Amino acid sequence: MILPVALAFAAAGGVPAAPSASVATAPVTVQVAQVRSAKGRVHVALCPKERFLADTCVYEASAPAQAGVTTITFPAIPAGDYAAQAFHDENANGKMDRIMGVVPKEGFGFSRDAKVRFAPPKWDEAVFTHEAKPQVLQFSLRYMMGPK
Repeated sequence: MILPVALAFAAAGGVPAAPSASVATAPVTVQVAQVRSAKGRVHVALCPKERFLADTCVYEASAPAQAGVTTITFPAIPAGDYAAQAFHDENANGKMDRIMGVVPKEGFGFSRDAKVRFAPPKWDEAVFTHEAKPQVLQFSLRYMMGPK
């Protein structure tokens, strides 16, 4: 088995309502590199530890795919530790397609370019700290299946 089903992270709706005014927030801009085509959308989720690799995360957004680099900005993220997970939804069906329910057919990636060996990365490999000041993350997608 190359990747367990846990790698299936969903990309639902947009970013939730802004936190209350008393919580310090700042934008997080995610630059997803090595997007192989302009087909579909790139979905990004920013997850606290307890939601990492889950079906949903607290902050999710998507943008039309741009070959090369696709940029998505989350306008108001509270300070804390998060891991970013992304996938290229080439057929725009709102989910990561997989072969036999396991092997991703679409590109995927994690903050800090956390490596995927025979399982998804561990939290410690993908975590970043957001200090409620503007922040830019950069990481690349990996495609397990050949180019389309």
